Amino acid sequence: MAQANGFDLAVVGAGSAGFSAAIAAAERGAKVLLVGHGTIGGTCVNVGCIPSKFLVRAAEAVWAGRAARRFAGLVGEVRLQDWTALRRQKDELVARLRREKYVDLLGHYGNVRYLEGRARLVAGGLEVAGRRLMVPRILLTTGARPRVPEIPGLERTPWLDSTRALALERLPRSLLVLGAGYVGAELAQAFSRLGVEVTLLCRRRLLPEAEPELSGALADHLRGEGLRLREGLRYLHIAPTSSGVRLEVEGAGGPEALEAEAVLIAAGRVPNSDGLGLEELGVARNAEGAVVVDRFMRTSREGIYAAGDVTDRHRYVYMAAHGGRIAAINALEGEVENYDDRAVPSVVFTDPELASVGMTEASARAAGLAVRTSFLEADQLPRALAANDLRVRIKLVAEAASGRLLGVHILAPHAGDSIQSGALALRAGMTADELGRVIFPYLTTVEGLKLAAQGFARDVSKLSCCAG
Repeated sequence: MAQANGFDLAVVGAGSAGFSAAIAAAERGAKVLLVGHGTIGGTCVNVGCIPSKFLVRAAEAVWAGRAARRFAGLVGEVRLQDWTALRRQKDELVARLRREKYVDLLGHYGNVRYLEGRARLVAGGLEVAGRRLMVPRILLTTGARPRVPEIPGLERTPWLDSTRALALERLPRSLLVLGAGYVGAELAQAFSRLGVEVTLLCRRRLLPEAEPELSGALADHLRGEGLRLREGLRYLHIAPTSSGVRLEVEGAGGPEALEAEAVLIAAGRVPNSDGLGLEELGVARNAEGAVVVDRFMRTSREGIYAAGDVTDRHRYVYMAAHGGRIAAINALEGEVENYDDRAVPSVVFTDPELASVGMTEASARAAGLAVRTSFLEADQLPRALAANDLRVRIKLVAEAASGRLLGVHILAPHAGDSIQSGALALRAGMTADELGRVIFPYLTTVEGLKLAAQGFARDVSKLSCCAG
């Protein structure tokens, strides 16, 4: 029998989007039902951003010790001595943040009730663990899970996804990583730096949506570190062996077999939209199962909203939180806020990082725009020269006629710390000429944006330091 508990909003999913929505609603005086299924906190804090970037930074410290040799007179060596200790420290950080940023927060919002259980939407409300609750507005924030590709033999072969890879009790001696998107690239480099013999495989190329000049340079860096990168492959068959796995692939050179102790599948993610009763209620989803939402985060069913990775919008944790907040406000107060994606930055946390905002040259041309580009290499950036670290490339994309900036793309150590300047430039509608006249501090990576912007109209190699 349905229960009327006076809830104003039910949020289904207790990850970043769900908590952001619950907090926004609670701050506005609403009575909120927050429904969680699985580990509270969702992907980012438990098995995504936090543990993976911890591992990435640990591996970066290993590499930095070796890379110190680029300076004359320096020697150094850092290596992984105790994987168990490193994993334990990672797990302790995850547990602390899950407690402080999720579990303990519930006590600060007395009008949020947390209920554990699998939810299914029904007319006028939802069912949770056999109980039917009548709630006038529902917000879906159920996230996404790793995609399982169709590879013959995979159903009989033990394999790792990113979650299991981050929880390994011991590191394998060798590892095949299938998928060269951001998850595959980050984890492949991290495990390689920690001493695993890694082969990174992909159907197209490394980071296929990125500017090819930047992803190509990153591919060269990865290979230079000893990571084996194989692009343009077709996966024929995979099977377990007495010592691990055997993968048969076909590339330009014909078919071949690759063997390793373990295989990590990093083939993207799929929305957690199944089993929610959406089809029965007429909630529209796209071909991959993502819930379709408008700029107010409304679904095709009145009274049902959605945010985060379960939707057809950006799958970044910060955009999930952004969307959750907007969805909650609009659900309670009407269509008062838009999902703002005019300048959404993204970062691939390899080393060097690849950070982008706005359109690539290819996407701009595909949209019918006439564009110009400017490309800055490391030998024209004083910061790179002073650091004796030439792993820097910057590409700007601008509208040909007006000079309005359309895209900013940076490959550099800690490029994620510089991309926000590009995001602000795009948000402000700046032209390349205007960006080229902004004052940037000398001997910084972000100064490269100024130099790249000036590169549309002049040869920056003919400038003195700090000129312009």
